[in-house]
Amino acid sequence: MKKGVTILIALCISGALMGQKPRVQPMSEVVKNSMDFAVKQHMFLANTLKDSSTLLPKTTDWNSKLVTCKSDWWTSGFFPGSLWYLFEYSKNEQVKKMAELYTARVENQKYTTDNHDVGFMLYCSFGNGYRITGNKAYKEVLVTGAKSLSTRFREKVGCIQSWDIVSWNKNRGWQCPVIIDNMMNLELLAEATRMSGDSSFYKIAVSHANVTMENHFRPDYSSFHVVDYNLADGSVRRQQTEQGYADGSSWSRGQGWALYGYTVMYRETKDKKYLDWARRIAEYVMEQLKPIEDKIPYWDYNAPNIPDAYRDASAGALTCSALIELSQYVDKATAKRYLAIAEQQIRSLSAAPYRAELGKNGGFILKHSVGSIPGKTEVDVPLSYADYYFIEAMLRYKKVVLDAKH
Repeated sequence: MKKGVTILIALCISGALMGQKPRVQPMSEVVKNSMDFAVKQHMFLANTLKDSSTLLPKTTDWNSKLVTCKSDWWTSGFFPGSLWYLFEYSKNEQVKKMAELYTARVENQKYTTDNHDVGFMLYCSFGNGYRITGNKAYKEVLVTGAKSLSTRFREKVGCIQSWDIVSWNKNRGWQCPVIIDNMMNLELLAEATRMSGDSSFYKIAVSHANVTMENHFRPDYSSFHVVDYNLADGSVRRQQTEQGYADGSSWSRGQGWALYGYTVMYRETKDKKYLDWARRIAEYVMEQLKPIEDKIPYWDYNAPNIPDAYRDASAGALTCSALIELSQYVDKATAKRYLAIAEQQIRSLSAAPYRAELGKNGGFILKHSVGSIPGKTEVDVPLSYADYYFIEAMLRYKKVVLDAKH
């Protein structure tokens, strides 16, 4: 036994001296390993709450204890959406049953008119469910939800108002706050036009995207988080942040929302101005990622304590998914650059310190995400939407790169 070990060590040393590089795991193995892990981990989480009629996974507390939400919290649709993606991958009927179970818990949000998060709540859950199963009941939920979301469109502004003025933001002095996250709701509106034939949804999406292009971006194509508009004439009152480091800083998840949102708008409209805009945002983001070896963003690209600032796995997963889709709409050389970043992000998120151990981390896949440092909430914890976009990114990579090779 000792002799065998000695020989093995000698061979390893010999290989090192000869300049042999350690084996790099192929991306096909990385993706399969993380997707298989995701199925097991999320089924563990799904079983934890299966007997509740209202609760959905949200995050964990500092002691890694599961924190839940009800359907009216903005992230409620992400876990059901993740389960649909995992059923699409695994074809496991038990996963499908869980996807249906958790999706049903979000249905009442189709009547929500007091915030803009209907797109997150319904499109991630019912949207994926409808795409995969063709369930006609899901179609009705999506169209009804789009009607509810449309009530928040402000004609004079040309945008969907994000937040109402309520207790937590009443001292900000806003009239019509619109956040960059709102770009993520436009996919629901485009889908609703296809489903219903009602072009008003599509027109609202286009108006919102156009006005956001005018007022949310700086010359370098980084984005403000919040733009507050005058309801009377649509003029810009303030350009601020709620979750970033400062009004003029570059909140990394916000840049991800922008990149993803304009990529979707190009897909839905084929209007080249949206493609050009998405590409410019991508160039900005990739420039910020250059000095970051593992390509997982700091929570804000201008955080004052970089390189000791918190990382945000949710921003990394979101950016990764957006870059993979955008790679399909550009020339080969540009696509190669986008995919190189995305590949590194998938590799990083598929390993320590980001990926959890089976049965740990409250049942979430990823660790080290940031909700809101200014709000002192959900700091350096798992988040349901980090998992959602990580799963989506891997499925997109599988389709765009791995399956295309065969």
